[in-house]
Amino acid sequence: MDQPLPPGLYIVATPIGNLGDMTSRAADTLRRADIILAEDKRVTAKLLAHVGAKAPMTAYHDHSDDYLRERILGELGSKVVALVSDAGTPLISDPGYKLVRAARQVGHSIYTLPGPCAAIAALTLAGLPTDRFLFLGFLPSKAKARNEAIEEIASVRSSLVLYESGPRLGECLAALSAELGQRDAAVIREISKLHEETVTGLLSDLAQRYAQAPPKGEIVIVVGPPPEREAASDDDLDDALRASLARLSPSRAAAEVAERLGIPRKRAYARALDLADKE
Repeated sequence: MDQPLPPGLYIVATPIGNLGDMTSRAADTLRRADIILAEDKRVTAKLLAHVGAKAPMTAYHDHSDDYLRERILGELGSKVVALVSDAGTPLISDPGYKLVRAARQVGHSIYTLPGPCAAIAALTLAGLPTDRFLFLGFLPSKAKARNEAIEEIASVRSSLVLYESGPRLGECLAALSAELGQRDAAVIREISKLHEETVTGLLSDLAQRYAQAPPKGEIVIVVGPPPEREAASDDDLDDALRASLARLSPSRAAAEVAERLGIPRKRAYARALDLADKE
């Protein structure tokens, strides 16, 4: 007879499409759990029926209050509580981190059962650099906030991974193209499902493709890192610094120019001091 699972919080990754991606350990844990915390009980009920799990479910999502979290914490010392999202790995652009943090603070055991994750799966399909990547989740829906969010990460030298819905895909790609320029990108949807699709191209081309034809399904966008910039010459640096020094202090001018030219701030600051002394 199997040994009972120790009490605590079990973070259980579930399939993002193909039910065959469910690990045997995840299925076994759901069958042996005392309570299952589900983002949407209607969605999770289908999965539980598939694996033969019959534990009672409690809805736990972004709108869950502190009272419910405290109630769950009270159960963790004596019961096996499994946390699942609608699909994929819980906490990845899904609710749950507050519960994990609170459980750890009071000393409860926490276990993670790794498995499917749309962001990681999309990276493997995109054919773009994966040595460094930044996960952005969903960008804001309003244009101004979305553009500001993109501006914040425009200079990050890594691939970008974000989620998006079909109706908003065209606008999102157009905003990315406007702020980031001509970067390689991929639109991946319905991962591991019957109609899985990966479309690659420049951001501008993808924006045009989906402007009037929003696709269905769960969508991940992967954007390649910015192109390598040519090393700035001393003359380029001096010209940029003189323009910035006309309105900024040497330290602030150096910071601005260093970011723009992609050079070490120390180099820009040393030259800014030299130019300031000569004026």
